[in-house]
Amino acid sequence: MPHCTKCGNMVADDVGFCPSCGAPQAGGVASAMAPAASTQSGLSENVAGLLCYLLGWITGLIFFLIDKRPFVRFHAAQSIVVFGGLTIIRIVLSMLFISGGLAGFSAGVGILWLVSLVGLVLWILLMFKAYQGEK
Repeated sequence: MPHCTKCGNMVADDVGFCPSCGAPQAGGVASAMAPAASTQSGLSENVAGLLCYLLGWITGLIFFLIDKRPFVRFHAAQSIVVFGGLTIIRIVLSMLFISGGLAGFSAGVGILWLVSLVGLVLWILLMFKAYQGEK
């Protein structure tokens, strides 16, 4: 029967932790499961980076919270900032131009269309760069 590497007490062959001191044991079930717990999402970094932009700031926030790899977190944070900022700009412009009357409304539609076009171009460009593995 093996002994604990920390306190020296006897432990069973298949335990993950010492029953006396709680130290992890090399041959236990818990240590065999540790590498599986450290894998992130099973996706390669470039695919996860691309998916950060799929639904704008929403998927950016999801990947920022669940994936700890630096490359993925960079693209998730960039997605939150870029598309969250564009969403805020659209909301503010909509509130300003809707209350501006007919002339303000028609100018607002043009500016909102331009902001949406910039968002579409950024969306495609950022997904392409993330998939290529670039920051």
